[in-house]
Amino acid sequence: MMETVLVANRGEVARRVFRACESMGLDTVAVYSDADEDAVFVDEADAAVRIGPPRSAASYLDQDAVIEAAERTGADAIHPGYGFLAENHVFAQRVIDEGLTWVGPTPDTMATMADKVEARELAIETGVPVSPGSEGVVEDVSRARKIADDVGYPVMLKARAGGGGMGMRVAGDGDQLAEAFTEASSQAEAAFGDGALFLEKFVERPRHIEVQILGGPDGEILHLGERECSIQRRHQKLVEEAPSPALDADTREELGAMARRLAEAADYVNAGTLEFLYEDGNFYFNEVNARLQVEHPVTELVTGIDLVREQLRVAQGRQPSFTQDEVTFEGHAIELRVNAEDPYDEFTPRFGTIDHFEPAQGPHIRVDHGLQTGYEVPAEYDSLLAKLVGWGSTRKQAIERLREAVNTTQIGATTNLPLHRRILEDSAFQEGELSTKYLDERGIVDALAEEGARVEERSRRRAAALAAALAMGPKGGIGVTYHRQSRPRRLDGNEEGSR
Repeated sequence: MMETVLVANRGEVARRVFRACESMGLDTVAVYSDADEDAVFVDEADAAVRIGPPRSAASYLDQDAVIEAAERTGADAIHPGYGFLAENHVFAQRVIDEGLTWVGPTPDTMATMADKVEARELAIETGVPVSPGSEGVVEDVSRARKIADDVGYPVMLKARAGGGGMGMRVAGDGDQLAEAFTEASSQAEAAFGDGALFLEKFVERPRHIEVQILGGPDGEILHLGERECSIQRRHQKLVEEAPSPALDADTREELGAMARRLAEAADYVNAGTLEFLYEDGNFYFNEVNARLQVEHPVTELVTGIDLVREQLRVAQGRQPSFTQDEVTFEGHAIELRVNAEDPYDEFTPRFGTIDHFEPAQGPHIRVDHGLQTGYEVPAEYDSLLAKLVGWGSTRKQAIERLREAVNTTQIGATTNLPLHRRILEDSAFQEGELSTKYLDERGIVDALAEEGARVEERSRRRAAALAAALAMGPKGGIGVTYHRQSRPRRLDGNEEGSR
């Protein structure tokens, strides 16, 4: 019987799992690195265990430390969240071997889906369409060249063990193929310890559409509709929504049936997501994410189903709380990923102290975050700070609510909110005209860079003018009087929000 759940993660996803556990009467355990000692999620768990220094490899990726924390606290289940160890089938098997419950798919299924070549072959076997390409791994450049000549350029080389946009290169012609092969293989070897590649015909201007599935202990696969995640930068999602503005009800059911068919063939249990590329009315299988997705809130808002509760329920050996016929969709939800990045400076990560924080409020606005005023954002981890999610009875209403939410969100740090403001105001986005090339085609990133350059130039001119005026001194320049400053107020620990 599951009683205590350790969440092997941090930040907003740890808080999200804690909320689901609390609603089910389950105790919770947080694990944290030294960098997260003062983080909000640590205080919200029933117990918390330090597992190491800030470096991920010595803390959140340290399998021994996580399992030892479960043993010390009496936790009988581990929820991995997403990222870190969430898709590590070796860790999942270790958890099970220790007599603990793994909240996720089986290790065997995870291993199959982690191998992109094996997952592609399974899709072909089950009649799920894939982009034309290689059968299995491409051994060398000469073999890649032959396949590319057969399917036609451009082609994409992908890492067998890839993920997160790593180990991927596009070759527009034969001259580019050798360099693309070497670069993709080298990056894959460095990132995953496996340089093996496969090749597919490159889908040049697709929409990224994914299907949320949930497998019960009895083997039945349910689908909870699709999400559109086409707005990306460097293969990293920025905006997600449900449902996709590109699909009608019949196409949605067709896509859901394909996802269920593939998941059944993989003996899939618990929550997962099947990603597809969609272009000119055709779907092409991309990959399976055998875990909870960052963007799961948009599915929750349009279906009314708590996905994390369902994950825990299935891990307890119980059937999902709903049937396929009971899955209905109401309204539209859009999620914005708020990252600690400077959109005016090539999206350079910006870490440091959150000077103040006031999340947006309003009807049907949801903010998933791990922030508080004074929080020091660690440089060792992903730059995601918060997820700003809006629901409306129509897509237009959801957009309007999010525009207001973006304007009222106050985060005392550099974030990519200016990017989201421009996206929400863009006519193509408002019309649902999306693809993975959206940001480039709309010139939004370039416009932000130009705006940043103008702001920097104005600041430079003001600074120069001030310096010139000060240099004039008493000869008609600016008179400056210096006052002794009072000592800054020190908190004694009793103020609201202090530790």
